[in-house]
Amino acid sequence: MSYLLAQDSLRGAAGKAFMTSSGENTELFGLKKFELYAEVQTAEFKVVGALVDQTKPKGLKYTGNATVYYGTPAFRKVLEEYKRTGRFPEISFQIENGDPGSTVGKQITAVYGVVLTKIPIAMLDDSADSLQEEISFTATDYETLQHFVAPSKLG
Repeated sequence: MSYLLAQDSLRGAAGKAFMTSSGENTELFGLKKFELYAEVQTAEFKVVGALVDQTKPKGLKYTGNATVYYGTPAFRKVLEEYKRTGRFPEISFQIENGDPGSTVGKQITAVYGVVLTKIPIAMLDDSADSLQEEISFTATDYETLQHFVAPSKLG
């Protein structure tokens, strides 16, 4: 049985992220963590005489969150624009995973139709060495612009 060699595992911090909002591209320099999830929406499918309830996929929902060090202004700028104009700016993310120590290359994912759903406005915390904020969002689509490749060698 083949297995992945440790050298081809991806270091979690090896990558970068960008946010585009109102035509302005910003590197998320204070990013600690980024996650995007696809939730398959389902419906129960019941048939008379069957003991088993079946599940039918009916759509997708994309949600995510990001943890950044407090002091990253891009998210509050979005909120302020919405508050001022009543129009939520068009937002997209681009996430690049790429560990130069791995032979699997890099993966680039674009996330479209982003709506920030939870944005901290101000914070203080006497127990924090470094303030961090959690940003929640939904998205309407994603696209993998570049995929990882198979490792050059297996164990």
